[in-house]
Amino acid sequence: MAKLDTKLKIESWDEQPYRELPDGSRFTRAEVTLSGTDDAVTAATFEGLMFYRPDGTSSYATLMRIEATLDGRAGTFVLRGTGTYDGTTARGDSEVVPGSATGDLAGLTGAATSASTQADYPHMPLTLEYEPA
Repeated sequence: MAKLDTKLKIESWDEQPYRELPDGSRFTRAEVTLSGTDDAVTAATFEGLMFYRPDGTSSYATLMRIEATLDGRAGTFVLRGTGTYDGTTARGDSEVVPGSATGDLAGLTGAATSASTQADYPHMPLTLEYEPA
């Protein structure tokens, strides 16, 4: 299994609440645009649905489309993930959606993890472990 450790740069983050509850909890939807900071990942976009508790911690689900060149092969793939924010660190786990990889990356499988704090901003660390087709 190959491994890529990278950081994506957050270019824009548009998060809007769509349901706010009397106890202070809320549901939001985020659209995020990222750029690559190395030769492997060119760009990425993701959408997230978040649930925030009154204390500011949250749980979320995401879909992220990544444009990349891995081992000399160019294409795109989609990660489906879930995560949590504990007030300090956002942690997420995701997997490559079967059948989502395109171009020379068609057939790619794998999983990714991310853990970031305010100190990482404007970057989002990402570790991808993958098997090329």
